[in-house]
Amino acid sequence: MLRPLGLGDLLTGVPAIRGIRAAVPGHRLVLATTRALEPLAALIDAVDEVLPAVELEPLDWSGPPPELAVDLHGKGPASHVVVAGLHPQRLLTFDSPGYPGPTWYADEHEVRRWCRLVDEGLGVTCDPDALDLRVPDVDPPVRGAAVVHPGAAFPGRRWPVERFAAVARHLRAQGHDVRVTGGPAEVELARAVAAGAGLGDDAVLAGRTTSLELAAVVAAASVVVCGDTGVAHLATAYRRPSVVLFGPVSPALWGPPPRPQHVVLWHGDGAGDPWGTELDPALAEVTVAEVTTALDALL
Repeated sequence: MLRPLGLGDLLTGVPAIRGIRAAVPGHRLVLATTRALEPLAALIDAVDEVLPAVELEPLDWSGPPPELAVDLHGKGPASHVVVAGLHPQRLLTFDSPGYPGPTWYADEHEVRRWCRLVDEGLGVTCDPDALDLRVPDVDPPVRGAAVVHPGAAFPGRRWPVERFAAVARHLRAQGHDVRVTGGPAEVELARAVAAGAGLGDDAVLAGRTTSLELAAVVAAASVVVCGDTGVAHLATAYRRPSVVLFGPVSPALWGPPPRPQHVVLWHGDGAGDPWGTELDPALAEVTVAEVTTALDALL
C-alpha cells in the first residue's frame, strides 16, 4: 500500500487501509510511507510492516513480488508506476492511461475517495468513520491541555498569529492549561503565539516533542484548535473536541467526520489555493469571536 505523503494524508487513508485488511485477511500488509511518518503509521492496527518511501520514487523493496499492490497515493501514472514496479500479481489503482480502475472524482472527500477505490476494486465495504488510531505507548508531556496549533504546511492555510494568541488568551482566562504545539520549523511561530497570549516558555511544546509524543498530547487533550493540517486529523483519530479553521480547501473534501465534538469554521467557496504564499481570504474571514464561541460551546 503506497501513501508517502503528509500526516493528514496518512490518517485520511486509514479506513481504506482497514478495508484492504478485511479484503485480504491472513496476508501481510506493508504500508510504504515517509520515514517521518513511520512511527505513526505503526499505530494503525491493520498494518504489519512499514516500508520507508519517498514520494514518487521507486520503493526499496527486496521481497518477492506482492500478491496485491494498491496505489493510495494519487490518480495518475506517476504514482501508479511505483507500485507497478513491484510486479504484483494484482494492481489496484484509479483509472488512468494504461491502468484500468475506478474513476477519480475531484469533488470527493479524501476519506471516501480511498474507501471507494477499495470498495470497488476489492469488493469490500469500508467504514469511512474507522479513523481511530492506537494511542502511542509513550507518556505525553502534558495531559488535559487545550492544544493550540498555529502551523500549517503553507502560509495560505495559516490563521494569523495574533488571532491564535487571542484564542489562547481566552482559553487561559477560562482556566485551561494552554499548550502551543508545532514541528521543529514552527518553534518561532509557536513562541510568537505564546508571547501574544501571555504564556510562559513552558507552554510551547513546538520542537520539543517527537511525533509520538505529539500524538499522545492530542490523544489526552481537552480540546484542539488548529487549521487545516495534520493535527486536525489527529484530533479526529482520537475523537478529541476540536475547532478546525478552513480556508482555501473545502471541509467537504478534507474536513472531519460529522461528529458533535468536531466544529468546522469556513467561509470559502473552494476556489482558494491550498499552496498559497499569502493568507487565504476565506480563512481571513474567520474571526476570533467565532472560534471562542465554538470553544465555549464545546467546553
